[in-house]
Amino acid sequence: MTATVTATATVTAFRGMEVSTGRLLNADAAARRVGWLSVIVRDMTARLVAGRWTAESLAALAAGVDQAGKPLPGKGWVALRRLGWVSVPPAGVVVSDRVRRMAEEHAARLLRLAVHRDALLRAVIASWPANPARRTQAEWEALWAAGPEAMTKAEVRNRTRQVLGFLTGHGRLPVSIVEVEAPPYVSGQVLLAAADRQQVAPGRGEDDPARHALRVLLPAVERPASYRDWAWVVLDANLPASVPAHAALLTPTLRLVAGRGRGVRVDLPFIRPAPLPQVVGHQRAIGVDWGYNTLLTATTARLGTDRVGRPRVTTAGKPLFFDATGVSAKLLRLRTLREQIRTRLDHYQRLLDGRHDDTLAAKRDTLAAEHDRVCARIRNLGRSLAWAAARWTIDHALAERATAIYIEDLTTMQTRGLSRTMNRRLGGHIRGAVFAALTHLARREGIAVVTIPARGTSAGCPRCGRYATDAVNADPAHRPGFRHVKAPDRATTRGHKWSVCACGLCLDRDHAAAERIAARGLLGQAHTRRHRTTGQIRTVKTVDGPVRPIAKTSRDRRVPAAKSSRNRRVPGETTTPRTPLRRATPAPAHIAGQRPAGRTPQTPSHTEGQVPTKNLRRRRTRDRQTHRGFHWYVTATPPRTRPVPRRSLS
Repeated sequence: MTATVTATATVTAFRGMEVSTGRLLNADAAARRVGWLSVIVRDMTARLVAGRWTAESLAALAAGVDQAGKPLPGKGWVALRRLGWVSVPPAGVVVSDRVRRMAEEHAARLLRLAVHRDALLRAVIASWPANPARRTQAEWEALWAAGPEAMTKAEVRNRTRQVLGFLTGHGRLPVSIVEVEAPPYVSGQVLLAAADRQQVAPGRGEDDPARHALRVLLPAVERPASYRDWAWVVLDANLPASVPAHAALLTPTLRLVAGRGRGVRVDLPFIRPAPLPQVVGHQRAIGVDWGYNTLLTATTARLGTDRVGRPRVTTAGKPLFFDATGVSAKLLRLRTLREQIRTRLDHYQRLLDGRHDDTLAAKRDTLAAEHDRVCARIRNLGRSLAWAAARWTIDHALAERATAIYIEDLTTMQTRGLSRTMNRRLGGHIRGAVFAALTHLARREGIAVVTIPARGTSAGCPRCGRYATDAVNADPAHRPGFRHVKAPDRATTRGHKWSVCACGLCLDRDHAAAERIAARGLLGQAHTRRHRTTGQIRTVKTVDGPVRPIAKTSRDRRVPAAKSSRNRRVPGETTTPRTPLRRATPAPAHIAGQRPAGRTPQTPSHTEGQVPTKNLRRRRTRDRQTHRGFHWYVTATPPRTRPVPRRSLS
């Protein structure tokens, strides 16, 4: 069964051309015209949202009917016009009805998001608990009954803290979201999807299908005073390789990006066919466990039956690691630098309040530009890390012929007892971006991404099911059968990264959790549901079971790759002795004292002017095998070069 999947490719317009005159526009000139349009649309959207930021307006939009009692349509700009909410251009600026549609569509999206947040806030207020830090079972049931359908515990926790802060400051509970939040920020994006062909016409290049030619009506001056100040411009952009030739291109969104790579960004959605992932019936799967330094730890598992026909989960026992320790440290340093710059920027702003100082204002502007640059660096590095981790997981799933990826849902859990620094580091993690990228890439390959309950995945043994609170026997020590200890090779480092059990289990803590995650997903397929609106697949009930490791046969054992060693011995050849740590030649007699340590100079194998490419090629091969390339300090387990042999794992 096949379906369609919608993806978005971000491309940069490298030039433009006026249709009427045929004059070519460079990237800066094209960005200037798009910037004029974005300023006009943003001003219209901001004034419309600010004028309707009231509890009565949000209630009217949440009712879903117009003044005549008819249901509101799905298009945002049409819904606002049914309610009588229209956008007005700035004074002296002449715009078409299509530009008004783009502003109203943007305002409708912002107001509908506010309606959802308002419903969450009202549900929390209606079922306000006696103790906001811990609700009872009856209070949770009342909250679920009063809240919207897609409400999660993470949203409840955030809204509870928001209401508690308002209660502390004002001495009463708020009535609506408009009391605790200011009108939302309006970005400078241009939603061309709200217009028709009299404003925009997307398509491919006539002579080059890999080129995107966007025909759009843009202002020729900063403040167009008549319709003659608008002109058709064709924006050219190169399509990436991720957009296939048979994909259908949709109407894009334009936005400007400042800084080093400034220009016009075209967020181009496209539709391509993809197989529909199945909810149940999975036999091979990959279990993924979250980590902080080791971002992802995965393992492969298969569902089979034992001799009496009962379901049993087996695993090959090989851990798969995506270690991003270096990138996490880099992100932590950038966040610390951002906080320091923000502190100095706020100090300069306090000094400038009520006074005029050009020198201090110049310093403030310099710090503001540096703050934006650091924030962009954090966003780009986090986005690249998220997509690299998602592609790594999909590569392993394809190599192992897995049809499902089971990952724990951490939105239902909250860590307690940690320091403020650790909470800040965990709060800035990129798990949400990784999950979004993983869901998108898996959807393209027809692989199901299923979330399972996360509680207890690291606190139990994947072999026998013992927990850390269980005791082996009734001895006075009450030594638990399953516990976390320090890693054998890292006894001096902080933290207990190893799991041991009385049943003989001895492996990495995250690897043990990944096995339990895979077992919960495969054994709990009868309790797997697909959300009807979001399409997310999740397991609503925890089903634990033992995971049995299997021994590899001679057919499964791969020939290990030759280690990169300068003293590797080749059959039939004599070995060369290791180069001594000190020079082999004796020290001259006329020099007193000990010769300094150093190696014997090696004779280069290449002539003068010739580049030694052998070591460079070997290093590049090693980097590809370790999945480096996104960042030097990211190491990951490479996927199998050939599929697993078809044989029974039970």
